[in-house]
Amino acid sequence: METTASVHDSLAERAADTPGAQDKAAIAVRGRRQASLLRIRGELGLGWKIGLGALGVVAFLSVWAVKAAMMHKRSVLPTPAATWSALLDLKSAGILTTDLWASLQRVLIGYSISVVIGVVVGVAIGTFASVEAFFEAQIGFLRYIPATALTPVFLLLLGLDEAPKIWLIIVGTVFYNILMTADVARAVPRELLNASYTLGAGRITVLRRVILRHSAPGIIDVARINLAAAWLMLVVAEILAAKQGLAYQVVRAQRFRAVDKMFAILLVFGLIGLASDVLLRWLRNLSSPWARP
Repeated sequence: METTASVHDSLAERAADTPGAQDKAAIAVRGRRQASLLRIRGELGLGWKIGLGALGVVAFLSVWAVKAAMMHKRSVLPTPAATWSALLDLKSAGILTTDLWASLQRVLIGYSISVVIGVVVGVAIGTFASVEAFFEAQIGFLRYIPATALTPVFLLLLGLDEAPKIWLIIVGTVFYNILMTADVARAVPRELLNASYTLGAGRITVLRRVILRHSAPGIIDVARINLAAAWLMLVVAEILAAKQGLAYQVVRAQRFRAVDKMFAILLVFGLIGLASDVLLRWLRNLSSPWARP
């Protein structure tokens, strides 16, 4: 028994004397297990995500309800219940469906054109120095002209139909899409490009199979972020010259002091933004599972 104990003690001393063993022991002593909710860049289970999301919505509605109850003038801030009732009234009257479709059409057409231009020009700028030199001065000049200031120009040139509204969405978002997409294309590691050339790939192959594929999740994120600017431009266009649309209904409700209807339409804007954000996130994860955060 004594011989066995001495052997164990000798092995323990040798293990302690090995390089790096003391550092590992110190790390094991100093390290603390972090809680999953407060872990930096930690992963959360689906149950936690759903629960915390629901808790956030409940907290927001609670603050809204308490604030509305404390207001002396209920006509300034309606309660969540009154807003929901006004939303149901708009839907039953058919107004919400008609105006929602009119606004969606404008955003889909205008922003789709903006995204296509942004991807083509942005990837070219981020890939070829010659293209960047050609467009740098033009984009630097045009992107500082407020798109809203061009509204009277579009109305004079294009009339009062759908064309000025769509063009306002395009001009108000295309430069952001171009510049942010160019930054995404520039972020492709040069090691990937050099490895592709070493394996015999040509410029078109590198552009298609390396730059575009590596930039795909970033491009979708760019489209997701700038979609809010498209809705902003739509609101400006519909307030100035429109007979249909969600923003037009907001202005009409303001004229008749129907604050509950105003908030109901604002709620629709928020729900559209939430749905589009979730959809584009899902598309990014589906198209590029390797880029999931």
